[in-house]
Amino acid sequence: MTREPPATNEGWYALHDFQTIDWDAWRAAPEREREAALEDGVSFLRERVDVTDAEDGSSAIFSMLGHKADLLVLHFRPTMADLDTAERAFEDTAFAEYTEQSNSYVSVTEVGGYTSEEMTKPPEEIEDTGLARYAESKLYPQIPDSEFVCFYPMDKRREPGENWYDLPFDERADMMDTHGEIGKTYAGQVSQVISGSIGFDDFEWGVDLFSNDPTDIKDLLYELRFDESSSKYAEFGPFYFGRQFPPEDLPQFMAGEAVPAEEGAGESGHPHGEGGHGHGESENHHGHGDGEGHHGSGESGGHHGGDSDHHHGDDSTAEDDAGSIRGELEDLDIYAGQPHGEDVYAMVLYSEADPDELFEEVDGLRKNFDHYDTHVKTAVYENPHGGRSAVVSIWETQSAADTAGGFLSDLPGIVARAGEESGFGTMGMFYTVKPEHREDFVEKFETVGGLLGEMDGHLETDLLANREDENDMFIASQWESKDDAMAFFRSDDFADTVDWGRDVLADRPRHVFLA
Repeated sequence: MTREPPATNEGWYALHDFQTIDWDAWRAAPEREREAALEDGVSFLRERVDVTDAEDGSSAIFSMLGHKADLLVLHFRPTMADLDTAERAFEDTAFAEYTEQSNSYVSVTEVGGYTSEEMTKPPEEIEDTGLARYAESKLYPQIPDSEFVCFYPMDKRREPGENWYDLPFDERADMMDTHGEIGKTYAGQVSQVISGSIGFDDFEWGVDLFSNDPTDIKDLLYELRFDESSSKYAEFGPFYFGRQFPPEDLPQFMAGEAVPAEEGAGESGHPHGEGGHGHGESENHHGHGDGEGHHGSGESGGHHGGDSDHHHGDDSTAEDDAGSIRGELEDLDIYAGQPHGEDVYAMVLYSEADPDELFEEVDGLRKNFDHYDTHVKTAVYENPHGGRSAVVSIWETQSAADTAGGFLSDLPGIVARAGEESGFGTMGMFYTVKPEHREDFVEKFETVGGLLGEMDGHLETDLLANREDENDMFIASQWESKDDAMAFFRSDDFADTVDWGRDVLADRPRHVFLA
């Protein structure tokens, strides 16, 4: 009887290049040769992480724990030729004289049709915008900035009485769906990339799991062992575990020092700090291919196919101004874009749709956003006096916020993104108010609002409340120019308001940003 295979769609090709260091040769080499080798190695790795060897792609380097390898250089590239070039280019470096390829794995990212046949279409042919972006992020993944990686290859079992490929399609699909439900519970903790390797390597799939907590990876895999699709039908190859670090830290790695180096780790604690290349990736609970397409999520890349340019604005001067403004605010102990201890970015849109309809749509989007490990919050803030509502979505990376903006722009009744109605944009402030002081806070805002109305360049300031938590307040203030807005934040009136707020707020203002 003919068995029905799931349709698949393929994206970028993947190479896991495992290297072992010849430590005896390294220690015996003259200092000048070691320095030249490190310089050559750093240059090679930085060029690959910056993807200068192909039109698009993603790369990262990891320090591997245990005896199986010392380094993993991971590449995703548009073609096999790109992978071939990257692999051979490494062997041409002076640093490679001290390494030996201990293992490797070749595969290609894929999505499959167990849950949705739409997923097997090219992303540009998928009508649903959200599903299209999701498929795109799985086919063209960006390696997240998570500290830890776990890689392993796997097969589906083909034993008498336990042959995955003898099962009817519907039975396989049901098991993959159940498998995926377990993975969803780890959304925000573990993110993954699935790649197919049938005909390319010794196993059928490769699985990469990324997390900032190694025990989350362990817990997820342990729980999945009890699922039938794993306990009965999965065969696993060797497991590799490592820690990500930036190319510039290769000298510290070779010297046995801590990587990432402290000065390069950034406040976030991620290997690349604020300047990291990774964009995360989205949850793969749809059961792509026959592999373990189930694990927790990260944010989608969403920048493939020429779609990235519009995310970053049309004017480099505007970007410079934004950076300057953030610097000035920081001097005043006000943090725009990235408050102390947080790397967050926000997208703000306004809608004139019925609040109930808007909330229903946003809630649907938020359930998908919650699968992404870079999602902080998305909420609808309503004006008690009527008028438009604000939709605020906050993310850990700018690319994530930009990608989310593509989804949010499809919401009903959207009239403008913050900044489109004024020369400067929206100054946004979040306040969590103690419940017993909520009325006091609203009254204080009315007083401050009166002062704002008399200031030059002030266009509009609204106090909006989170539809789901009335004590979560968002102040959206629009101005004609940077100087006009800064004049208020330098004023005694604002300083007095800040001092007063310390008694009524449950926490310090969490986010202050320029959208």
